[in-house]
Amino acid sequence: MNFELVLGIETSCDETAASVVLEGTKVLSNIISSQIDTHRVYGGVVPEIASRKHIESISFVVGEAFRQAGIEKEDVGAIAATCGPGLAGALIVGLSYAKALSFGLKKPMIGVNHIEGHIAANYIEDPTLKPPFLCLVASGGHTHLLMAKSMTEYEVLGRTRDDAAGEAYDKTARALGLPYPGGPAIDALAPAGNPDAVPLPKAEVSGAPWDFSFSGLKSATLNYINRCRMTSVPLVVADVAASFQKAVTEVLTEKAVGACVKLGADKLALAGGVASNTALRALMKKACEKRNIKLYMPRPLYCTDNAAMIASCGYFQLQQGKISTLDLNANPDLAI
Repeated sequence: MNFELVLGIETSCDETAASVVLEGTKVLSNIISSQIDTHRVYGGVVPEIASRKHIESISFVVGEAFRQAGIEKEDVGAIAATCGPGLAGALIVGLSYAKALSFGLKKPMIGVNHIEGHIAANYIEDPTLKPPFLCLVASGGHTHLLMAKSMTEYEVLGRTRDDAAGEAYDKTARALGLPYPGGPAIDALAPAGNPDAVPLPKAEVSGAPWDFSFSGLKSATLNYINRCRMTSVPLVVADVAASFQKAVTEVLTEKAVGACVKLGADKLALAGGVASNTALRALMKKACEKRNIKLYMPRPLYCTDNAAMIASCGYFQLQQGKISTLDLNANPDLAI
């Protein structure tokens, strides 16, 4: 069966996305309908609204993916869709649409783990990348340090014990009065501030050197903000943003590069929305160059949620004969 052309569908959070990818690495179309403006007024994603917006957008988005790829829907070899983790209602929309296409077109379907999809974005950016390599996945919902043993097999070395890095960014930005999404807002403001102005903690997890914890950092930052406001001490928002960003990016870099050195890995890949952060990318590049580690970073378009990464991941799964049945359920807590 020919799986060279794969349609990817992604609806795990607040982007409705569809993409046609050839042979797992060649993106023929990559359509993303963002809901950021809709959710910005609430300061974060409202799950019920996200689900409704996916329903409104998905037919157009998928049709546009076929149109820009220059193919008919019958031309695809398979359909890949995110089945988890993510928002339950949002996942159901994309997965149900994929099931309907699979049934109607008599094409195989593969449910894709969203985290594995983020990793696969690196194969799109640089098709020469081959396992084994270490990968840091940092996003609004996840912070994982993994060993990619093959294109479809991963070993989790460490993960966050509480807040994800992106979640800490969003909550800190909200406390500072910055717009949603918080990550890009803090990243844009931080260069104007002093990264050493606010002393902030960098948590270590006892007995788990590759695990992360951002709850304490978030709490310390919010406490500093509240203390300034309660005592009429001038709050320099840019200084807080810079100090917070320094604390997050240093922890991510130290653990990821430290794991490479400890395990003798000479390749490190970044993935997830936080991987588009300019400070993190610069710090990682500097640290990897110092240690002679080859660093792989997808362009920001492929760091944030998109369907090209889902199609890519689905392609490699299909090469291993992994095909899902139509009774596959969305799993908001799906682990890697």
